[in-house]
Amino acid sequence: MKTQMSPGKGPARMRAQQSRRNLAARMGRWSAAHWKTATFGWLGFVVVAFALSSMVGVKNIDPNKTGPGQSGRMDKILNEGFKHPATENVLIQSRSLRANDPAFAAAIHDVVTGVSKLQAVQHVRSPFAPGAAGQIAKNGHAALVGFEIRGDRVKSVDKVGAIVDRVAQVQKAHPQLFIGEFGEASAPAGSNDAFTSDLKKAGVFSVPLTLIILVVAFGALVAAGIPLLLGLTAVFATFGVLALTSQLLPAATEVFAIVLLVGLAVGVDYSMFYLKRERQERAAGRSEQAALEAAAATPGRSVLISGLTVMVAMAGMFLTGDAGFASFGLATMTVVAIAMLGSLTVLPALLSKLGDRVDRLRVPFVGRLRRDGGEGRIWGAIVDRVMRRPVLSIILAGGVLLAIALPAFQLHLATLGPETLPKSLPVVKAYDRMQQAFPGKAIAANVVVKAPNVNGPAVREAIARFEQRALASGRVHEPITVDVNKDATVANITVPIAGTGADGASNAAVAALRKTVVPQTVGAVPGVESGVTGWTAEWKDGKAQIKSKLPLVYGFVLLFAFALMLVAFRSLAVAANTILLNLLSVGAAYGVLVLVFQHGFGKGLLGFSSTAGIDPVIPLLLFVILFGLSMDYHVFILSRIRETFDRGASMDEAVAHGIKSSAGVVTSAAIVMVAVFSIFGTLSILFFKQFGVGLATAILLDATIVRAVLLPATMKLLGDWNWYLPRWLKWLPRPERNVSETPPAVRPTPAAL
Repeated sequence: MKTQMSPGKGPARMRAQQSRRNLAARMGRWSAAHWKTATFGWLGFVVVAFALSSMVGVKNIDPNKTGPGQSGRMDKILNEGFKHPATENVLIQSRSLRANDPAFAAAIHDVVTGVSKLQAVQHVRSPFAPGAAGQIAKNGHAALVGFEIRGDRVKSVDKVGAIVDRVAQVQKAHPQLFIGEFGEASAPAGSNDAFTSDLKKAGVFSVPLTLIILVVAFGALVAAGIPLLLGLTAVFATFGVLALTSQLLPAATEVFAIVLLVGLAVGVDYSMFYLKRERQERAAGRSEQAALEAAAATPGRSVLISGLTVMVAMAGMFLTGDAGFASFGLATMTVVAIAMLGSLTVLPALLSKLGDRVDRLRVPFVGRLRRDGGEGRIWGAIVDRVMRRPVLSIILAGGVLLAIALPAFQLHLATLGPETLPKSLPVVKAYDRMQQAFPGKAIAANVVVKAPNVNGPAVREAIARFEQRALASGRVHEPITVDVNKDATVANITVPIAGTGADGASNAAVAALRKTVVPQTVGAVPGVESGVTGWTAEWKDGKAQIKSKLPLVYGFVLLFAFALMLVAFRSLAVAANTILLNLLSVGAAYGVLVLVFQHGFGKGLLGFSSTAGIDPVIPLLLFVILFGLSMDYHVFILSRIRETFDRGASMDEAVAHGIKSSAGVVTSAAIVMVAVFSIFGTLSILFFKQFGVGLATAILLDATIVRAVLLPATMKLLGDWNWYLPRWLKWLPRPERNVSETPPAVRPTPAAL
């Protein structure tokens, strides 16, 4: 056992040298001394950034941009050969009337004339026109009016609003029929509206819920408001910065929801760690300056380490080669960097000015989670019992996490198609009805044929054989249509396929076209380049690219997270233990996702219908974000443990005191995160549901089973090996310690339930 250090000992010169080396402490000290510059500089930055975003706007990723694989190559050929405008279809349907009935025919006429008058529309195809075979359903109760949106496909989403409004007017004039639109522009526009609605809902509910939790944690409105305001200003500033960066790296539609989710969580967490420590130091009798310096040097350093870890983890997104993942990575890195900067500058500036007035506006009848000495009683009792039986604790807690993670081996990646969007969206209603009346038409595959002359006899015969073989496969529907560009160098064969576009039937249809039908027909003609694209093929190729990059991204995150922890704590055991525990949390989150969204255990509660699988974006996004966010707790707790150990406590005393003294703030921070993430589980978009449930599950398990059981149990068993560092790594810089005036002696006390 180490000898207890006396209070007040320790060379002041050493503390001063450590303070100078501690970047977080220097930032806090400067901000406190220049509180006006720090505070108003921060507000100015937020206002200017947000104002610029409204001026330049956000440039989103083009949903029609060519992607990876065979579909990407074929899309490029189509775009070069046809300048491929966005195509749309309007469905007119009736249960009783047929297309040739006067009332039905009048509705078709109104749709054709209505959209034809719009400047953005070209090549309107009436189901009654010559050569319009297949635009009237076999039972006669449904018809399609097809057309194209003039100009670049990239800008078609911006133009489709007026067309949708015109179709809605025709629907209003013919209430006895169903009239709805679905296509390459209206589908993304409809999903964008749903994303925007979900984002507003998340903001409306997450802010007051976070404030309530903070009021309970601090018991005073001023103290509760500071972390919330810092988190919100970080989010707004990030919105502005991303609007600027999106001009060079376009942003995915979901990016701003993720910024709100992650920014509010880390902004509040970082502020809570800082503010709680400053309040604890004041309660222990430190002067205002000493308390602020202690908070800057210890939680401030933890914020710096955990923030860098999140940013390094998110940098792994750039290794996917996917524009959407790159925008996710940039957005998360930006909001974490801004929240970290605010916590290390404007927060100490405000605390230096407010002092003890931060506890003003106390809320009656609300007790604080902090106890005497800052130790949580309930978690303290759990930690005491865990450290008495560490082996049993590891077996039980580890077994629980492994059992929860076991279903993760059944994880199936499935692109979320239009059928997973909210059923209340008009575009989804049109899609569902179109799929029933014209199977495969809404999500048809495109077989592209490029040749010196696609009208030549050999190519035309091969196309005819292709149509016969495709229909004989039983995986496609009629009608198969062929369009040829004006130079007769490219043919676009539209093939309605079985399934919903993203399910097994659609994937099997695309696989059959690629593996047998195309190679044995048009692909067998010398000098011809051919392949399959379309929504299903694009989703399939995108998923394959993501899966191929997973090992690279996972390896990058694990390697650099390990390196950061090694540098931060100069310990192989701590770095390895942290990585292992985080992997358990992530694995358990994957297992819960499979149980809920593949086996359907949460369908009734969360309100979704599709159990096809997990969006390919989710596992990778969860991994990198969770690996960063979980570092918040581990770095904060481990810093308290190391700080206590360096003051002279034994290893057992340091572990127990470090976890108990951080219990209140870690619990409060975890509740904020779980609450905010859970809100996303209630949104209408299935992507948000899966993302929110996965994050909430992992943080909940990490802040309970991992933090209160596995962490103390493993550190108890490791003993002095916790700080083992081989000689060949002794060159690593020593971490800076607390610079408070007089470190308190550690006197372990039994925790009461």
